[in-house]
Amino acid sequence: MRYELYYWPGIQGRGEFVRLALEEGDADYVDVARKKGGMAKMMRAMAANARPPFAPPFLKAGRLVIAQTANILLYLGERHGLAPKNEAGRLWTHQLQLTVADLVAEAHNVHHPIAAGLYYEDQKREAKEAAKLFIEKRIPNYLGYFETVLERTGGAFLLGGKLTYADLSVFQVVEGLRYAFPRAMSRAEKKLGRVVALHDRVARRKRIAAYLASRRRLPFNEEGIFRHYPELDG
Repeated sequence: MRYELYYWPGIQGRGEFVRLALEEGDADYVDVARKKGGMAKMMRAMAANARPPFAPPFLKAGRLVIAQTANILLYLGERHGLAPKNEAGRLWTHQLQLTVADLVAEAHNVHHPIAAGLYYEDQKREAKEAAKLFIEKRIPNYLGYFETVLERTGGAFLLGGKLTYADLSVFQVVEGLRYAFPRAMSRAEKKLGRVVALHDRVARRKRIAAYLASRRRLPFNEEGIFRHYPELDG
């Protein structure tokens, strides 16, 4: 089955978490909106569906249309060996992914602390204060949590000895935070040896390394979730 991934064509955003799973799972997929006429096709797909997604990303898998990043990954994980077979393990992986989703939302809100509908330039003063708190409190809290999970499992990955989609997502979070807050992350990572090792381990995986070196991997930019504004990198 060939999957159809629908997401905004110019950014990594939340769609990147899905792309990483599709790549690691060796899935056959097309990134629809990046093709000619793809944006129009994506908007038609949203409008015409009886169970419409609120927003991209969404994944078409046969007759199924699945939206919300964590929900898509829950589906893909079971089918592509990226989640445990037992219920407790699947729920634990999903729980970790939902924690990633919370982190991603907070990272986005740093540069849009008043409203997503306003430009960054309309809320720069508030964004600077939000960034200070995010760097001082939230990055250590979130990444420290994943550091603790890795310590307690005692393995190479969050669930122990086998990679899951949650590991791919933590890799992406580290990548994004390094782009957005390079100075802050260089300090934070001194206490995050296990998380950094996990990031590096994922980056070396054959399919992920090939993807990262390919044109399929979009660069970070100031239109996505993780944005680098030097004045916010305290």
